Amino acid sequence: MGILSVTLLLTFPAMILALDNGLMLTPPMGWLAWERYRCNIDCRTDPKNCISERLFRDMADRLLEDGWRELGYEYVNIDDCWAAKQRDGQGRLVADPERFPSGIPALADYVHARGLKLGIYGDLGTYTCGGYPGTTLDYIETDALTFASWGVDMLKLDGCYSNATEQAEGYPLMSKALNATGHPIAFSCSWPAYQGGLPPQINYTVLGDVCNLWRNYDDIEDSWGSVLSIVDWFFNNQDVLQPAAGPGKWNDPDMLIIGNFGLSLEESKSQMALWAILAAPLFMSNDLRTLSDEARAILQNKMLISIDQDPLGIQGRRVIKVPIPNINIHLGLTSGVAREKSNIEVYLRPLAKSASAVVFFSRRTDMPYRYQTSLKNLNYTSGVYMAHDVFTGEMVQNLSDATNFTVTINPSGVVMWYVYPVKLRTSVQDVGRRGGDLNIWPVLKKHVKSPQPFEL
Repeated sequence: MGILSVTLLLTFPAMILALDNGLMLTPPMGWLAWERYRCNIDCRTDPKNCISERLFRDMADRLLEDGWRELGYEYVNIDDCWAAKQRDGQGRLVADPERFPSGIPALADYVHARGLKLGIYGDLGTYTCGGYPGTTLDYIETDALTFASWGVDMLKLDGCYSNATEQAEGYPLMSKALNATGHPIAFSCSWPAYQGGLPPQINYTVLGDVCNLWRNYDDIEDSWGSVLSIVDWFFNNQDVLQPAAGPGKWNDPDMLIIGNFGLSLEESKSQMALWAILAAPLFMSNDLRTLSDEARAILQNKMLISIDQDPLGIQGRRVIKVPIPNINIHLGLTSGVAREKSNIEVYLRPLAKSASAVVFFSRRTDMPYRYQTSLKNLNYTSGVYMAHDVFTGEMVQNLSDATNFTVTINPSGVVMWYVYPVKLRTSVQDVGRRGGDLNIWPVLKKHVKSPQPFEL
């Protein structure tokens, strides 16, 4: 099998098997209320920060006026606690009349007028997690039609107060109901997060036919420990999760908390870089009105965003990890992943146009560490490459795969490179004979999970 064939297998099945609504062919980007604002409904004493139409209009204004929209941040997403405590006389959900006096259709119009999209929250249970009316099985069609009539562009459907049987029936039913409205509504499912996130409870082939994205694991909190727990879970289970993702169907490690209170500058860079390796949705949950310049620079990093939004949609993998505690494992491949005693981990993601992204991530807490390796050690194809540091903008030119290099990584921080070949040491005749193309991607031989083994 040639290089081109492998690339097609990694790309097109993801597009064919995804929910057939043509939406979210790259990971969605935008702003989501929950982590920063939770269920704050106290608009009398905290009118600026309560869950209300004012908050979402403010964020829509910031996305438009502060350059976010042009970078791809297009969703303004309402989470829990927006609804009134009772449905109306026709059984329809309605917004809280005090906090959303203009109603959701007017808010959708406001967001759309700024070239943005509006997302809303529901729950496949008797109540939402915050205690508001849920979408039980008998209300699925009604609520789908209601959201469509309001002009909503995305639905996040949570799973509180529902059981496994109801979820297995309800999520596919809502997917069909949304499509049947004729109004394009992207569908975010929390289904796997309520069933442990892994087979046999979760069938990711089925999930990809039902949802555009899905929450696999715990909610993120405003802490570095929370980010690390999510990173560990996703990459410890990468053999299951990585093949499930692709255009129109994404694993969702949850919101970006950059610009809040729990992350240092280095930790903020690490979250953004690792989310890009995961091909993750980029939903900020912060206060865009008061965001620091440092946080803004990370979240608006154009090269980093372009890596996350790469059109191939191939989720990256961890290829070198820190050792299991108390076990002395020398550097060497174990189940396709090398183990590194330096407490530096390495992550790779193949990208379009022969490029790739590499993240060197420090789990150290003592001091900056000088980490030496080579592209050959990371199983790059023999050749000469250019490397662009995503955060500093520095270039490493004419880097041979066999040449050792050193990167200095701060504690809890990352160095992230965008790497592309200048010259691969493969003849044009040989590439043609194998059905490939020089302008495909570097062959990350042992580290990219593919449907069939590479033929090299």
